[in-house]
Amino acid sequence: MESHPTYKGVQAICQKYPKLAGSFFQVYNDILLSQGWKDVKVIDVEQVGRAVIYGKRKADEPELVVVPCALSESISIEWFNSIFKNLSPEPSEIYVAITSEDSSNVYYKISKGIVKPPV
Repeated sequence: MESHPTYKGVQAICQKYPKLAGSFFQVYNDILLSQGWKDVKVIDVEQVGRAVIYGKRKADEPELVVVPCALSESISIEWFNSIFKNLSPEPSEIYVAITSEDSSNVYYKISKGIVKPPV
């Protein structure tokens, strides 16, 4: 991981949160290199003990928030609420990127509160 060219951009976060480094680095590279997002930036959210990734799928689209986590992590409604509360400005939705040991990523869109699905 340390020898990868993109590591410099996330080195401080990976060193600060070593237990989360693998899943964070995996999602960061997927967003940056595989999906080709624009304006990708890493934001440390110390209150929840992790960093999140902000970016745009295309330059003219709205900014999205991605929260990387490993399949082995325990998550709950309180965990999601804590993430929403500690992001500024507070988003109406986030994407949780769940990583597994086989390097696959699954993205789930999580909305704050109850949201009626589009028709």
